[in-house]
Amino acid sequence: MAASRLKYYLLLIIILQVSLILSGQPAGYYDSAAGLTGTALQQALHDIIDNHTSVSYADLWTDFQTTDKKSDGNVWDMYSDIPSGTPAYTFIFITNQCGNYNSEADCYNREHSFPKSWFGGDVEPMYTDLFHLYPTDGYVNGKRDNFPFGITSSPAWTSTNGSKLGPNSYSGYTGTVFEPINAYKGDFARSFFYMAVRYFGEDASWPGSEMVTGSQPKSWALKMLLEWDLSDPVSQKETDRNNAVYLIQGNRNPFIDNTSYASQIWGSQVDVKDITQEQSMIRIWPNPAGETATIELSGQLNDTYNIKIINVSGKTIMNRSVSGNPVSLDVTTFKTGYYIVIVSGNTGVLSVPLVISH
Repeated sequence: MAASRLKYYLLLIIILQVSLILSGQPAGYYDSAAGLTGTALQQALHDIIDNHTSVSYADLWTDFQTTDKKSDGNVWDMYSDIPSGTPAYTFIFITNQCGNYNSEADCYNREHSFPKSWFGGDVEPMYTDLFHLYPTDGYVNGKRDNFPFGITSSPAWTSTNGSKLGPNSYSGYTGTVFEPINAYKGDFARSFFYMAVRYFGEDASWPGSEMVTGSQPKSWALKMLLEWDLSDPVSQKETDRNNAVYLIQGNRNPFIDNTSYASQIWGSQVDVKDITQEQSMIRIWPNPAGETATIELSGQLNDTYNIKIINVSGKTIMNRSVSGNPVSLDVTTFKTGYYIVIVSGNTGVLSVPLVISH
């Protein structure tokens, strides 16, 4: 009985999380992008999120208190935070605001994850666009400088939370890069995807860098970012931040709202075998689904695996063995509502929420 009750409570928590995700996105927000792919989808998403309300650079200090606040009330700094453990230090809003710094933990400042030199400096609206601006340790921010993101197997410097600076070991570029920890690689990937869509067609004068041409990731970087997007899926942190920024700027990050947009724009450039991750994961789209729901797996599952779908009452609606990746399921007979998709294979059991909306 206790185990059954626990499963019920976990199901309710997942459903609540799905409800919260959906509540932040206005009805019909992405309707004009439906059915599109490639540059047509990129243009449509650009038109949807274009002309956002710009804030001032000084306003960012206050905005961060809404967009990047941890549950304990402190600054959510992806350059010092350790999600699965205890970070060496934390920052208090305003009290620890930079200021001067000489080492880690001195203060936090405003990090352009897409460095401002890449778009020409203090130029609006890019300069204060919250979707690529984060509060970070000033010293670590200084170490990152305007180097590209990348992967380094022989770092010259490592921060207290494991962020690294060193020569790129990812194929396609050998210069110095900054590598964030695995838990936040997807966050930064989706920030770059946002920039590629928000400023699509508006970046002709941008200087660019070794990582981007204008606002568009170069081929080596795009492949890496797509891998990061898969290996570190959208978190509740990102969803909450997306909703908070929407209230400030009036636009959203489409790649947080819809996890299929990246592959629909840039195609399937990722070999699942290339993705380094500790465990398998699931992607499902579209979500909400109407007629079909496509499930994509990454990791080391058997060629044949089991998919079970249960409704909010705990009743099994579908239970079948399938093979192939991805696999599309017919959900036309499902009633509108919330469901849980459970995938079981040789590495264990995985689950993801699914919303049906006919």
